[in-house]
Amino acid sequence: MILKQLRLSRHLSQEQLAQMSGLNVRTIQRIESGHKASVESLKCLAAALDVEVSTLNEENFVIDKHAHNWQALPLWLRCWFGFGFLHMHPTRRVAKRIETMSHATGFLFCLLGFVSEAALAGGLIMLATAYLFYLFSWQGDRYGIWFDTPAPGERQSA
Repeated sequence: MILKQLRLSRHLSQEQLAQMSGLNVRTIQRIESGHKASVESLKCLAAALDVEVSTLNEENFVIDKHAHNWQALPLWLRCWFGFGFLHMHPTRRVAKRIETMSHATGFLFCLLGFVSEAALAGGLIMLATAYLFYLFSWQGDRYGIWFDTPAPGERQSA
């Protein structure tokens, strides 16, 4: 069963999934550890995760790389999703934090560039990194890939 993989891909804790599905945390733990789930529990989990019950019974969760939706994504976004299977989920908060830190250190190193050419080069590289992450954030908003915020125009469910 791929419950844990689905839960982690949505960046949910067991407690959050339990609250969303109306099940006990211990029930979630048992199902994730390989115990058989009742039909009612599967229905609750499927509704909470917005998947079919049959999806919960699958053994592997694989992205169909031949699907039109996958092919329509830009290359950098497909690579970023690939990192998701390494449990490196893109979050807007982290991208913005990297952007802010890159701007701050970039400006600081550019100021130090009056003393050292190497510092100036490092500052320019950090500023380029900041603008790259600004582009990532903009594209992430455009395609709605963030695990911590809804896509533009969508409301986050409570």
